[in-house]
Amino acid sequence: MKLNELRDQQGATHARKRVGRGIGSGLGKTGGRGVKGQKSRSGVAIKGFEGGQMPIYRRLPKRGFRNIFGKKFNEVSVGRIQAAIDAGKLDAKETIDAPALVKAGVIRRVKDGVRLLGGGEIAARVTLDISGASKSAVEKVEKAGGSVKLPEKAAE
Repeated sequence: MKLNELRDQQGATHARKRVGRGIGSGLGKTGGRGVKGQKSRSGVAIKGFEGGQMPIYRRLPKRGFRNIFGKKFNEVSVGRIQAAIDAGKLDAKETIDAPALVKAGVIRRVKDGVRLLGGGEIAARVTLDISGASKSAVEKVEKAGGSVKLPEKAAE
């Protein structure tokens, strides 16, 4: 295979339809729009229009909200960390933090921090420096002889 032989897969690209270019093209005269009416003309935007009746999106009440202060955490279970240690991707002797988890391939990218969850078992003695952890996850890590370092809560 050479660079000049590169092509798209058969059927991956479609030829552009040239509308309104004569009767022989099959898309002449009305250009595939049928005859008369609002939809045959340009500038039509009637999605959701119910003929003057109050539309459903206005009849129904508003619901929910998006918390602009909410944080997106990478969720990692203790079992997943143990699997990475067993596979030799993580070093149990060093502190495990977000960049170490990315390097090991446990998480893809660091979001607003890493939250440790209690799924699975852990046998290795590890030191974790992360953003958050569930009670069961902290118990499992401490039972194995490790420690979890969490950020201090700001005094309110």
